[in-house]
Amino acid sequence: MNNETTSSTLLRVTYLEQTTPAVPPALHWGSERIGVERLSRELYLSLYRQVGEALRWDQRLLMPAQELDALLQGDALRIYVLRDVRGEGLGFCEFDRSAFPQIELKNFGLIPDAQGRGLGRWLLSTALQGEWRANPDRIWLHTDTWDHPAAVHVYQRIGFKIFDVRDEAAEPL
Repeated sequence: MNNETTSSTLLRVTYLEQTTPAVPPALHWGSERIGVERLSRELYLSLYRQVGEALRWDQRLLMPAQELDALLQGDALRIYVLRDVRGEGLGFCEFDRSAFPQIELKNFGLIPDAQGRGLGRWLLSTALQGEWRANPDRIWLHTDTWDHPAAVHVYQRIGFKIFDVRDEAAEPL
């Protein structure tokens, strides 16, 4: 969200959930890899900016450094990172487990150069399979009109169901 945005801006927010495990990961034959990582603040924010800049992500950018460090080093956050053969970050899938057995998919996306190759579906389905191993009651997320236009469709294709749609005042993501 940029500074010109006021609280009077309304967004259509769609809430989705899975209450049963996701479909198995999409097959991938490339050289990319996915792993659960504990990132430093600098590496996390670099990837967060690359993925989220066009989508107006700013929540993590506005967090005090000590608060973000504690979040990244704590046990509540689980981050799956997609990397290319050189080890460069192509995207990530971040889950907040602080309200377990509810798990929130907090942030998910790819850098622009990695989009359109099926990597997003592979990353998301692999990460969801990993989260279901913890046996949560549900995994949920919300997306809004500032997100990618295909976001709701992508989530539905992978097994999420809409449980609410609201018009809400714009807030930091």
